Amino acid sequence: MQSDTDLWTVITIFAMVACTVVTRSFFFISSKPWPMPSWLKRGLNYAPIAALASVIIPEMVMSQGQLIGTWQDARLFAVLAGVAWYHFKRGIFGTIVCGMAAYLPLHVGLGW
Repeated sequence: MQSDTDLWTVITIFAMVACTVVTRSFFFISSKPWPMPSWLKRGLNYAPIAALASVIIPEMVMSQGQLIGTWQDARLFAVLAGVAWYHFKRGIFGTIVCGMAAYLPLHVGLGW
């Protein structure tokens, strides 16, 4: 053990390793299958979109940890264009293309 590594750091690392091993192997400990409740199955259908929204939405409305204070931000217009495209056409690829078509000229051309 190095001089800058104290006992509490080592204990914390081993506790985290033990916690990770137990939680990841929890379903393998039992020999019989565990049925998943129907409410949990329905809830897991929304997990990917919730995770995506929690990452994307702050990126759209914040800059440097603060809410965007001006309307002259290319991201706002890109979001509006993408939402409009999705509302009328219901296509994911078109939403991305439309949002980027609005974002790039404003960001690169006008420096927003």
